[in-house]
Amino acid sequence: MAEEPTSTLTKKHISAAKIASNKPTKVTLTASARQSQLMVGLGHLLASVSVISAALLSASGLSKVQLIENQALSTFFQLRGSIVPPQDIVILAIDDQSISVPEQYYKTDPKQYAYLETLKSFPFKRAAYAQVTEKLIKAGVRSIALDIVFDTPSSYGIDDDRQLQAALQQYGSKVTLAALYENFETHQGTFIQLSPPQEMFRAGSVSVGSVNFPLEGDGKIHRLASEFSKLVAEDNSLAVKMPSFDEAVLLAAQVNYPRPKGDRINFWGSAGTFETIPFWYVLDAENWNTYLQQGKVFKDKIVLIGSTDKLNNDYHPVAAGSSLERMSGVEIHANAIATLMENKAIAQAINSIPLRSLFVLVLVGSTAFIMTRTKPGINRFAASLMLAGIWGGISYASFVYAQLIFPTAIPMIAMTFCGLSYLGTEVAKEKIRIRQIVNIFQKYKTSPVVQEIISQQVDLQDLLKQRDLVLAGKILAGRYKIIKVLGAGGFSETYIAEDTHRPGNPRCVVKQLKPPNTKSQALELARRLFNSEAQILEKLGTHSQIPQLLAYFEQDEEFYLVQEYIVGHPLSQEIPSGKPIMETEVIAIMRDLLQTLIFVHENGVIHRDIKPTNVIRRHSDCKLVLIDFGAVKEVSTPQLENSEQTPFTIGIGTKGYASSEQCFGRPQYNSDIYAVGMIGIKALTGIAPHEMDRDIYGEVKWTDKAVVSHSLAKILSLMVLDNCKQRYQSASEVLADIDELISQNSLSTTSYTTKPENLASTEQSQLLKLGEPSVCVASTIGEVQPQENQHNSPGVGECSSLATLATQHSFPENSDTPTQSWTEASSQTTALNDS
Repeated sequence: MAEEPTSTLTKKHISAAKIASNKPTKVTLTASARQSQLMVGLGHLLASVSVISAALLSASGLSKVQLIENQALSTFFQLRGSIVPPQDIVILAIDDQSISVPEQYYKTDPKQYAYLETLKSFPFKRAAYAQVTEKLIKAGVRSIALDIVFDTPSSYGIDDDRQLQAALQQYGSKVTLAALYENFETHQGTFIQLSPPQEMFRAGSVSVGSVNFPLEGDGKIHRLASEFSKLVAEDNSLAVKMPSFDEAVLLAAQVNYPRPKGDRINFWGSAGTFETIPFWYVLDAENWNTYLQQGKVFKDKIVLIGSTDKLNNDYHPVAAGSSLERMSGVEIHANAIATLMENKAIAQAINSIPLRSLFVLVLVGSTAFIMTRTKPGINRFAASLMLAGIWGGISYASFVYAQLIFPTAIPMIAMTFCGLSYLGTEVAKEKIRIRQIVNIFQKYKTSPVVQEIISQQVDLQDLLKQRDLVLAGKILAGRYKIIKVLGAGGFSETYIAEDTHRPGNPRCVVKQLKPPNTKSQALELARRLFNSEAQILEKLGTHSQIPQLLAYFEQDEEFYLVQEYIVGHPLSQEIPSGKPIMETEVIAIMRDLLQTLIFVHENGVIHRDIKPTNVIRRHSDCKLVLIDFGAVKEVSTPQLENSEQTPFTIGIGTKGYASSEQCFGRPQYNSDIYAVGMIGIKALTGIAPHEMDRDIYGEVKWTDKAVVSHSLAKILSLMVLDNCKQRYQSASEVLADIDELISQNSLSTTSYTTKPENLASTEQSQLLKLGEPSVCVASTIGEVQPQENQHNSPGVGECSSLATLATQHSFPENSDTPTQSWTEASSQTTALNDS
């Protein structure tokens, strides 16, 4: 449904109430602005701190910083997933199957499975390794790496050791043995000692390498074993310096690889990525001949022999897995060897610590600058997340495609913290702003502008409830008990009240006139406005279709009008947008309104805000009651032909229903006629007036959108001419033409029955609320009675088939409720008599 925007028609002429209400808030607003600026400055300061802190942390080398960056690298590995490893590396695994199956077979039939005798118990005889070495060499392997430390004599005796020794002497040039650096504690402290293979195994050209990997702050293996060897080399107390196991394996395999560009292992995936063959398959004739194709699967490959069984516990957390995942030592070596062979070592993109720090400073500083170019608040936080995500993506891409790692986690955290800083300070600034607004609203919460804002802010709506609670039950003049706050104008506040001095405590409407301050001049102005409005309402209230003034009084330097309480529904329900009504009904509505308007104009008053929401269909007799005389202006001088000499007043009204001269603050009597004409056109077309097109002369184009007789169209068009001098000059002229039209067409308007389809349902009408925003403060109110009570009132059944609630102060409407500055117009309501 279309809505009628309210026009605050002459913005340069502001009511005294509004000017007065602005002055007390200047100091508050200045303080609020200062605090807001402080919050903005604090946001920039915190962002700067984030930038500098990120740069310093990147250069610090703190274990916590390394831990965070290592976790970022682990995340990259997990995001990338497993990739196909080099096919020339095979793991011959001493797994649980290799330990249990040969033992069972041998015990079952020692003669049949005599070839498994060296595997009948764990640890295996060293003769088993000798046999496997010989078979693999004959199968054409490139190199054999035994990830087993033979640093003590065999438990099976010297003959067992000699068998391995013999194999190594024959094939040692292609074999690599493992050595281990171990920590020992003595009364003198902890020291590192190398545990190499026995001297008898190091004869000939056998390669030996250290199997140790350095552990990082996150407890995971990230770097190559060669980095541990470098750390050991720095310890001058060690007489023996040993190359890494992985380097020794490649040396034995005669693989020429370039010097690694980085020091980190490029894991091909999580545990199980590399091909694994059970160790015992080599000694089992059936598996050797079938599954292993008589050893062809090993041809030209590097074979790593090591333990993968759970009991041996040679499992370690690695960068490619989570903290709970473990990888066997032999597979870690396979990844390290593949990294060196493929030249895929992961390197720091910026090795120089000062340059790395400068890079982070520029990176985070640039993103902080970009954030300042976006809108404050959540937008900056969103920008920080987006920029952090972009940098994370760039870092990930450089890791995957170039094996380079940039500082990632610390910059991303710093970027996010910059966004949080701006968001936090913006929230704080918003809290300060809301606190200031709440303070102002608490002071001026009865203002319509304030009430409209409060109604749209969930966190401020308690103010209205507090206001109701404070005033509920308050008794004015020892007689009028306030039930509910309806709303307010610039100098006024309106309540529903009960008259406790009358039988049954009937309801009435009390309008309070509130001076902006209690200084003598302001008080005198308020008193003059009060008396003027009371005199107008006293004169107008004598008409049966205008609410009656019941009383007026002054209390505690505040002024009160008590007015009649009307039960009915608004005309807007009978003429909703999109639903044109019949011409006969339109004529009846216009005739009823014009009769009342003649009386109003005869008393020297211009209503200035006639529209469907300010017309109530009274349920008791179905008459139209003209309400909202808070916006009237008594014209004390006669109208002059020269419009420039017309007394100037405040321009208020509702867009579409307000004529052009009224919009410029020079309302005429026929400005009200224009509004009645627009109501008729709205009823016939079902189109809101402000949505109608106009021709080049400013006249409303409507006749092609309505089913209307030529005679009525002519009357309506004359009523809504843009030039007020060409328009009907009095309501009596319009009424005479309508009566003539009725007599010519033998139309009868002696009774009025509202079409049920043009009214809201009973259920819907019960949902209408008192105190909804409207243009001006009203003097009277209409309310629905329960359905059963309506049947007890004469004529109610003829007017409406439902129970609905209508307020003359304010009534929600689908099409005629103002949407612009209704409260500003309302604030001018009671000030207009001071023009």
